[in-house]
Amino acid sequence: MKSSKNKIILLLILWGWGVFTSLQIKAEIQSEHMAKDTVSVTILQTADIHGQLDPHPELFWENDSIIFKTRGGLAHIKTLFDKERQKNPGRTLIVDGGDLIQGSGYAALSQGSIFPGIIRNMGYDLLIPGNWEVVYGKESMMNVLNAYGTPVIAQNMFSEKDGDALFPAYWIKEIEGVKIGFIGINDPDVPERQNPSFSKGMDFTGLDKNVEKLIKEVKHHKKVDVLFMVTHIGIFKQVELANSEMAKDVDYILGNDTHERVRRPIEGKFAKVTEPGAFGSFVGKLILHLVDGKIVGEEYELLEVDPEKYPADPEIHRLVEEAKAPYKDHLETVIGYTETPLFRYLTVENPMDNMITDAARWKTGADISISNGFRFGNPIVPENGGPAPITRANLWNLLPVNEKVKMGKATGKQIRDWLEKEMNNVFAQDPSERFGGWLVRFSGMTVTFNSQKPDGERIVSIEVSGQPMQNDEVYTVSACERPGDPHHMLCRLPNTKDVEVMDYTIHDVVEDYLQEHSPVSPVLDGRALSLDLEAYSFSNVPGTEYEFK
Repeated sequence: MKSSKNKIILLLILWGWGVFTSLQIKAEIQSEHMAKDTVSVTILQTADIHGQLDPHPELFWENDSIIFKTRGGLAHIKTLFDKERQKNPGRTLIVDGGDLIQGSGYAALSQGSIFPGIIRNMGYDLLIPGNWEVVYGKESMMNVLNAYGTPVIAQNMFSEKDGDALFPAYWIKEIEGVKIGFIGINDPDVPERQNPSFSKGMDFTGLDKNVEKLIKEVKHHKKVDVLFMVTHIGIFKQVELANSEMAKDVDYILGNDTHERVRRPIEGKFAKVTEPGAFGSFVGKLILHLVDGKIVGEEYELLEVDPEKYPADPEIHRLVEEAKAPYKDHLETVIGYTETPLFRYLTVENPMDNMITDAARWKTGADISISNGFRFGNPIVPENGGPAPITRANLWNLLPVNEKVKMGKATGKQIRDWLEKEMNNVFAQDPSERFGGWLVRFSGMTVTFNSQKPDGERIVSIEVSGQPMQNDEVYTVSACERPGDPHHMLCRLPNTKDVEVMDYTIHDVVEDYLQEHSPVSPVLDGRALSLDLEAYSFSNVPGTEYEFK
């Protein structure tokens, strides 16, 4: 009896081993089949590098406080690119989303001409122009971008003279039988957002029927398996596009412009949206797994360009140093010091622009000084208990366009109406009404508001020099001249009177101010006070769970 039981047990063991072996063999066959049939493609994305060549302090929001880390640098980005390509050779594409050739002193003084030699060696597969690529004028822009030796696409940029497209509208790459398409879209509001003179000779179109037609053509007639839109229109409009019927044939929107750090793709109704930060501090990494041209899985990661993790590529480092050499002595000259960190990124108020507008009011004697709501400028951070030096290179990072200072007079009602419009540009619930995402900056006023109120009803109170602003009283205002604007316009404030363009620039103003007041210690002082937002308020994207960090 015992012998029979042992036989039964032995048979069960053998049967079980047979089942296990069969399943193991089946799994190995399936694994081999998947390995043969699955194509995994890596997309690396940079955006809004803004002329930043070297590692620099970068701001992070962690544990409800601001901290700074060293990030970025083109030579370090190149090392990251190479490492990622080695992980997926022949299946990696690298894309830049624009605003590459403007934003630093080295970019401005060379009018972007330092970049082609560097970019040709970075390993990019595709680029699009951003809203700031136009800053040096049409001819310079075309010369620089055409010298990259890399495809540059933009569906909506045309020559004003003859209506010809400035760039191809799309680009298609086939990888192991998988066709991947890219459509480029630049910001159609360039002539209004930037100085109008920058885009002279160029026309821009919006997200119209032609875009919809092109999406269908690339997806269905060109038979691409995966369709990307590479857009430089800002996070709000990119999310709106992802929820639009227009994007029903689009898989991903590789977004740019607003410097957001999307760490998990934002899922729209039809497409998913990414945006990989700014200044070369981050690289977006998307891996798509495809079988028979269909996406069966994805992985996404926002990689930080940590110079310690990614040592500088020697060749790119050499090219960067060569490019900097003619301008280095001038730009690395120290012009002042700060005892507190200078930074931007905050939606409502920041120390960097408080210093700039205070300097303008000090220099001009105006009642109110205003400055555009830029999001440029790497932080300047004191270390080891001493003040941080401020160089001319830092000044160009803070103010990448050096224009003459412009003065005029406006009534309290004019200023209030203008400010309501500027607030709607930042806080409108309708994404199509938003510009950028940062409130205009000012000195001389204290403004209390509610960002969630309707257009025209956000402002609660305005004080000038401690007194309530009067609708019929006239105030002197200083701003920067924007070439191409009507003479009466001050930083989008229209119909000012007694307008005068000064014989000094905004850079002159800040240098004079620092020489007189250095070391400075600007902080958040409540000059722009929101009743519904925290003092440290970063971007909000309505209808999403996105958080800046």
